[in-house]
Amino acid sequence: MVPLFHSFTPFIEIVIIAMILNYLLSFFWNTRSMDLVLGLLAFLLIFAISSWLNLPVLHKIMLLIGNVAVIGILIIFQPELRVALSKLSLKGRRFKEITEFDKFLDQLATSTYRLSEKRIGALIVLQHEDSLDEYANKAVILNANFSSELLESIFATTTPLHDGACTIRDLTIVAAAVILPLSEDSSQLSRTMGTRHRAALGASQYTDALVIVISEESGRVSIARDGVMTPGVKIDRFKGIIRSIFTPPQKTEFKGAFNLREWLAK
Repeated sequence: MVPLFHSFTPFIEIVIIAMILNYLLSFFWNTRSMDLVLGLLAFLLIFAISSWLNLPVLHKIMLLIGNVAVIGILIIFQPELRVALSKLSLKGRRFKEITEFDKFLDQLATSTYRLSEKRIGALIVLQHEDSLDEYANKAVILNANFSSELLESIFATTTPLHDGACTIRDLTIVAAAVILPLSEDSSQLSRTMGTRHRAALGASQYTDALVIVISEESGRVSIARDGVMTPGVKIDRFKGIIRSIFTPPQKTEFKGAFNLREWLAK
């Protein structure tokens, strides 16, 4: 069995070396670091020629230069090497997803309370599991990547999109100027709450979406969820409510059981 394995050793080494070279070339291609790769290949070619033609002086010089060049490359190209190694991490994708959600939440909170300070009325619908296409298809379809600048531009009073709601799915602004169904039960609404709050309450009754309302009169931020209106939400509580709904809870495993997937992830 062992001699059979050794017979395949050259083939296995070639495959591993090819994968490493493919990864390095795909990472450095069309970047300034590609000049370094070409220079390194030229250096190795000269080094091989000096060994093959038995040129002792040139071979000694290339060997000395190579020892110093390795240290120089590690120091100069430390950021590029750090990025390349981070892409090999098994936890990289999860870290990226959490970071994107945190960035989205920070931008959403900043835009919401910036509109609140300016007393600009707004209606923002965060889609959960129920589809909102029924309402979005009758509005202005955007399908744009979320950004705080775009969200604030939508509700600027000088734009034709500020009337109605803005629907957001994941990290995408799906539509603007969306007309939402009005709630028939206004017992939760105070006298200072108008049509915008009734629409938010209605959308939360017909769907499982979370609806953010900014009052044009008072600038207060309210959240409607499952047919319940929560008025006067501060920014810390605002982030906590959204995070508790849209961040999936971590599954707890029985400590006595052996989890193969978790063991492999380590």
